[in-house]
Amino acid sequence: MGTHMKTTVEISDPLLERARAIADQEGTTLRALVEEGLRQVVERRSTTKTFKLRDARFKGRGRGLSPEFATGGWAKIRGAIYGDGQ
Repeated sequence: MGTHMKTTVEISDPLLERARAIADQEGTTLRALVEEGLRQVVERRSTTKTFKLRDARFKGRGRGLSPEFATGGWAKIRGAIYGDGQ
C-alpha cells in the first residue's frame, strides 16, 4: 500500500475512546479505523459535484420577450435600456 508516515493528530478523548472500542469490537487496529475513515472523507470531498443552475425563469403571464423585443436581439434591448446613443 505504499509508504507510511508517522504523524501526530489531536483527537478528543471521548472520540478516541469510542474509536478504540469499535476497533476492539471489530478486531482491528485504531490505525486501520482512522485510515478507513480518512479515506472515506477524502473520497467524498474530492468527488466533483456537477453544478446545476436552478430554473429561474419568470413565471408571469407572458411567454418570453414582449412583442416589441421579440426580434432585433440584444442590440434592440440594450438600445431601449440605455437609449440609442449607446
